[in-house]
Amino acid sequence: MTVSSTGVPLRHDRQFVLLLGARVVSVLGNGFARVALAFAVLALPGASAGRLSLVLACQALPQLVFVLAGGVMADRVSRSGLMVLADVLGAGAYTGLAAMVLTGHAPLVAMCLLAVAAGTATALFAPAMDGLVPLVVPADRLQQANGLLRVGTNSALLLGLALSGLTVALTGAGWALALDAASFVVSAALTARLRVAPRVRVKTSGWADLREGWREFASRQWLWVVVTQYAVVVAALNANVGVLGPLTAEQHLGGARAWSVIVAAQAAGTIAGAGLAARVRVARPVLVAVLCTFPAAVPLVLLSAEAPVWLTATAMFGAGVASDVFGVLWATTIHREIPERALSRVSSYDWFGSLAFAPLGLLSAGPVAAAVGTGRALAGCAVLVVLATSAALLSPQVRTLRTADGAASPEGAGRQAGEEAAG
Repeated sequence: MTVSSTGVPLRHDRQFVLLLGARVVSVLGNGFARVALAFAVLALPGASAGRLSLVLACQALPQLVFVLAGGVMADRVSRSGLMVLADVLGAGAYTGLAAMVLTGHAPLVAMCLLAVAAGTATALFAPAMDGLVPLVVPADRLQQANGLLRVGTNSALLLGLALSGLTVALTGAGWALALDAASFVVSAALTARLRVAPRVRVKTSGWADLREGWREFASRQWLWVVVTQYAVVVAALNANVGVLGPLTAEQHLGGARAWSVIVAAQAAGTIAGAGLAARVRVARPVLVAVLCTFPAAVPLVLLSAEAPVWLTATAMFGAGVASDVFGVLWATTIHREIPERALSRVSSYDWFGSLAFAPLGLLSAGPVAAAVGTGRALAGCAVLVVLATSAALLSPQVRTLRTADGAASPEGAGRQAGEEAAG
């Protein structure tokens, strides 16, 4: 493993700066919402762990249901235009949630419907964003650009998380949700200014496009194995972040401020991890990425034991470093190995698989915690992370896929050259 000495990439590129700015603003607002939504639901009359699980599951389920359609749409229409549409939908959803919390009139059905709208916005946005990066960034600087994007968004998330607990404590969760709604509006305005070449209109059906995306996805063992691993990992981590962690903080650690410190420590770790991953060069990026999943189990164990906040926050920092090394290596490998024409569809299968059990994790977290205790539920999540990651290491392609010093693999390079010649 080596570290590149190349400077910060693309800092004078207007297109990339616009994309980075849009993501930073949007994620800053999401930092507020991540803490505010959970404590907004818990503060309502009749609040319970089951009610919190239901609202968060309603947000997660559309991400799973509509993400494949989002991938097909993003490979057929303007990816930046689809991102603007998703931002507008997200702004409307969080404006409604903020209004209900601020007025104190928050019927459960209405909150669930707005959570569905917010989840749908994410399902449309994510595949389009993944497919847009290679259209804005030169191929030989993808890893640096992915790292820079994550440094910016993780810094924004850290700031949002650091301020969210204070905002919730001083002004209430409703104003934090309102700030998130405003961030979607700014993100849409910046994204609308991107100038990306129009996509060639295709004559195939949406179903044919979906099948082609599946062939690209299923033909690569390393891809579907890691996505299967993360179906389990994401479910376990979402149960912690969405339900079990806030419950533990509320019951044993001092409430929203303590939980904000813990998740802010993780965000700080992701900044360090993204900065490292932007410069590091590894011969086997998928293997290193999978190994970086193991540290995610440590904070779960500490939370289950009701460890001091500083100790859990330290473990969350380490997990954050590892998670963004994974994220940058994984995103760059996909950008290099998958043909651009199918990139958003393959990304949508990645999202679909990774989120497959996320609603179940959120929906079951509250009832399981009530039945066996929050500590035991967290320990079970840690076991799931370790088992799923160990199983992924059994795949030969996960262990052996190579990328030589930042260059595309022979498969990816040959495919790219063929596509350029055809174009």
